[in-house]
Amino acid sequence: MKASSTHRSQEMRGIDAVDLFCGAGGLTYGLSQAGIEVKAGVDLDRACQYAYEKNNRAKFIFKSVTELTKQDLQGYFGAGKLKLLAGCAPCQTFSTYSLKTRSTESQNANGRWFLLNEFARMVELLLPELVTMENVPGLAEQNVFENFKNTLEQLNYKVDHTIVDCAEYGIPQKRRRLVLLASRLGNIRLLTPKECDAKPLTVRDAIGDQPPLEAGSKDPSDPMHQCSRLSPLNMRRIRASKQGSSWRDWPEELIAKCHKKDSGSTYGSVYGRMCWDEPSPTMTTQFYGFGNGRFGHPEQDRAISLREGALLQTFPKSYQFTPKGQAMNQRVVGRMIGNAVPVKLGKVIGDSIMQHIKHLQRSNEIN
Repeated sequence: MKASSTHRSQEMRGIDAVDLFCGAGGLTYGLSQAGIEVKAGVDLDRACQYAYEKNNRAKFIFKSVTELTKQDLQGYFGAGKLKLLAGCAPCQTFSTYSLKTRSTESQNANGRWFLLNEFARMVELLLPELVTMENVPGLAEQNVFENFKNTLEQLNYKVDHTIVDCAEYGIPQKRRRLVLLASRLGNIRLLTPKECDAKPLTVRDAIGDQPPLEAGSKDPSDPMHQCSRLSPLNMRRIRASKQGSSWRDWPEELIAKCHKKDSGSTYGSVYGRMCWDEPSPTMTTQFYGFGNGRFGHPEQDRAISLREGALLQTFPKSYQFTPKGQAMNQRVVGRMIGNAVPVKLGKVIGDSIMQHIKHLQRSNEIN
């Protein structure tokens, strides 16, 4: 009877979370779907506040993580609740492109290089039972990541990190991400795709039912379903493009001068169409531009729309990024969508944390 009573009290305890670098709320929304109560998100991008608060039962804290104090956050963790500190530090510093094109000196000079250290600082101040961090795979090779792990281990966290292929988790996108989970309560790990009962999804699965658009137009019933204009030259280029192809398959007169140079030969994935029956390429902050990657619609002569980008990031169609009736800035909304943690990946992380706690409760290892 005693064990049963304890078990019931443990199930009622729950988890309160704060999401650092929360952006528009992809990670927060996914964690919430898993049953974790995210009480607040912190970000320095004011444009994200409406989307974050409108779609999540959480407070948006407009503040640099570098200026956060223990007092700023401790009130968001309820008495008797387990504490989770989550986040995805801005990753441009660690992206494959950045690491190829920036010198070590310039990387170290970039303030964002140290944001992971600020994350570690907040962990030290708050000592939450649980920590999760998501980022680009290239971060795993950097000293700053090794230092982050060492800090957690010195604070008696059990740390697990893995590089995941998001497509294996039912996200319709070729997106590889580094996911770290840490717990002061015991060993923790990310659930496998099989344990999540993940089903592979394609571009067709995600956006195949969206109404057709012409370049530069928008759906009158859905302001998010709008796409960029194409110049006459780019219209000729997209009409010459096939699914999965690139500018290398165009007639000579359509190829940009920069791509004819040796230095341009490595950018084979730009100016291409997606494939209906494969996952999309990684969504970036500029996915709405045909020339910014393989972001051409599989069939229609246009780049994908803001709505389609959000769906490929697994945001539900009900997710609102701007107030109704307000003019939509493609650059701002595109940045919010491209920077987000895919919602479904957030849920996988949340489910993994919840499974970790349930296992400990069954073993009567936590109160």
